Amino acid sequence: MLTPTEPCLLFDIDGTLVDTDKVHIVAFNEILSRFGVHVDEETYRHRISGRMNNDVLADLLPGLSVPDHIKIGQEKEALFRSMVGDMEPIAGLIDLLDWADAAGLRYAAVTNAPKENAELVLKSLQATERFSAVILSDDLEHAKPHPLPYLTGLSRLNGDVTRSMAFEDSKSGVTSASAAGLGVIGLTTSLDGATLQSFGAHLT
Repeated sequence: MLTPTEPCLLFDIDGTLVDTDKVHIVAFNEILSRFGVHVDEETYRHRISGRMNNDVLADLLPGLSVPDHIKIGQEKEALFRSMVGDMEPIAGLIDLLDWADAAGLRYAAVTNAPKENAELVLKSLQATERFSAVILSDDLEHAKPHPLPYLTGLSRLNGDVTRSMAFEDSKSGVTSASAAGLGVIGLTTSLDGATLQSFGAHLT
């Protein structure tokens, strides 16, 4: 007998649980300065936010090898973790999680970020035990913008796609969640509402 599916909530991490864009930009620029590359906010929003580092670095440093991209990406993320310090939740997040708990809704994090980053954010928010699952694109065959990360999140929580919701702030994340068939709430931490809706967000 099949277990009935349930409504659930699925959250991106960077830019959705916490606003870490400014720290990511500083970390990217410190690492990329040795190659004469500078990332401004506009570049970060439209070419970096929500994407896997290997893809980002292939665009920004096309002359380097894949192993070089991997190494540089790892250096950048280690630098980010050393810089980020205590993190504040996005306004309203804790109230939303409290409401979900009271309503008996389970929720998961779905992220393209490395495992160490995801663990650091959830620990800083004192939310590690609150999330029923953490879906890492590094563990999957496809990362966002492919729908697999969100489909995996739904599967892990036995979620009913027609009664579940994703929260996202980037083009790749909104595209991923929308392609998985989820309703998507876009957070305007980096992109404006109209842009997020053009990628598939239902509300912003």
